[in-house]
Amino acid sequence: MIMMVIAMLMLPGIDAIAKWLSGSVSSGQVTASRFLFQVLFMSPLLIWTRGAWLTPVLWLHAARGTLIAAATLAFFTGLAYLPVADAIAIFFIEPLLVTLLSVILLGETAGWRRLSAIAIGFLGALIIIRPTFSDVGWPVLYPVIAAVFFSLYILLTRKLVASEDPVRLQFFSGLFGLLVMGGALVMGTRNQIDILVAAWPTLTQWMLLAGLGLIATLGHLLVVHAFRRAPVSVLAPFQYVEIIGATILGFVFFNDFPDPVTWLGIAVIVGSGIYVFHREALLGRNAGPPKIIVRE
Repeated sequence: MIMMVIAMLMLPGIDAIAKWLSGSVSSGQVTASRFLFQVLFMSPLLIWTRGAWLTPVLWLHAARGTLIAAATLAFFTGLAYLPVADAIAIFFIEPLLVTLLSVILLGETAGWRRLSAIAIGFLGALIIIRPTFSDVGWPVLYPVIAAVFFSLYILLTRKLVASEDPVRLQFFSGLFGLLVMGGALVMGTRNQIDILVAAWPTLTQWMLLAGLGLIATLGHLLVVHAFRRAPVSVLAPFQYVEIIGATILGFVFFNDFPDPVTWLGIAVIVGSGIYVFHREALLGRNAGPPKIIVRE
């Protein structure tokens, strides 16, 4: 539990750095750099664990890397317009989306209680989105787009985790995410697409980008080791500690603090998510890894 809490308090540092850089570095370049440092940090671990570099399901790793690249790009783009805590709170519809998409795409079953909790959770997201929409417009939907892509990424992870080592999963998500974003930056720079324009970072920007990649890698590894030592039903609710970390960083560095309406929406989303976890634990579902948020 301590490892999970530390990880959830660390991970908002990714978003704080991305938001800090949003005025000088495009969200596409921040995303690509995040995957670059993920690959650099994970390569020694892959070698150390004697993990194989090739796998017969490489195309699934490529699809997974594309999905996480799209999710990260959408989320980082949204941070240019939204407070960190608001963006993360909206993104927390992801576990609810995973449950819903599991029913739609995989034919899994969900009773009226979980479906009702999902609907209430989406209502919580609307509580946050509606007043914010009047201030920033359509960009408020970027975290929603990120949550959709990330939900599909989680479903694909559930397919791969039974046969693939976690280190290799993390390495290939970074590698293919980097390749996808590298290609996107080339096209974006040629066509002057604002969120995909690349420029050589300054030394300070390189240091911040490296810090972003380090936080992401360490946070993910802490979560992996936490789930090796404790049941999903115990640890899953601790993911919402990330909102606390996001609120603290948002207030300290950007003077942002959620208003009462946003806190109401957060409470509704968190309550719905915890209820869905509780129901799935009671039903003893065995459909793969937990529906948790570990934003790589």
